[in-house]
Amino acid sequence: MIEALIAILLAVVIAAAIYYLMKKSLTLIINAIAGLITLWLLNFFGVLSSLFGVPDVQITLVTVIICALGGLPGALLIVILHLLGITL
Repeated sequence: MIEALIAILLAVVIAAAIYYLMKKSLTLIINAIAGLITLWLLNFFGVLSSLFGVPDVQITLVTVIICALGGLPGALLIVILHLLGITL
C-alpha cells in the first residue's frame, strides 16, 4: 500500500515538473522566434541602411544562435554591435 502511494506521489511530482518545463520552454521558443523574425524584417525592409547608412546585418550561424538564445534582446544586441562596427 505504501509503495502505491509513493508511486502515485512520484508520478504527480514528475508530471508537475514536466508541466513547468514545458511552460517555460514555450516562452523561450516564442521569444526566440520573435528575435529571428525581427532580425529578418530589419534586413528585408533595409531599415539599417536607410536610417543609419550601414549595410544590413549578415544572417550567419552565430547571429541565428544569438537570436535563438536571446530572443528580442539578442536581436537588439546584434544590431547595436553591428552599428558599432563589430561583425559577428
